[in-house]
Amino acid sequence: MTCIAIGARLRAICLALPEVQEEEMRRGPSYRIGDKIFALERPWTEWVGLWCKVPDGTRELILGASPGRFFIPPYFGAKGWIGVGLDEAADWREVEAFVHRSYRLIAPKRLAQLVA
Repeated sequence: MTCIAIGARLRAICLALPEVQEEEMRRGPSYRIGDKIFALERPWTEWVGLWCKVPDGTRELILGASPGRFFIPPYFGAKGWIGVGLDEAADWREVEAFVHRSYRLIAPKRLAQLVA
């Protein structure tokens, strides 16, 4: 799978959520609910990185599970975000779970309740 295909698949996952808008930024697209960002696509090594919010206390567990694939993104990391490297071996069910969790943490309650 190419970087373009990975980005397209990530985009489809994000845009399938209620009331999400995509906004192009200098380093890649951001996915938002209103004016709040819940996911970012960014360059990662030679591949694609997903930056997303995770629940308090889980970031260190995730980082410890696979430090070569997970990282603390600049600027957003201080606010409880994590970076996930996406390459040819990406687990798309896991990626979808990260996106959905981040959405639920950022979205208004009425929308968050719509996403499993």
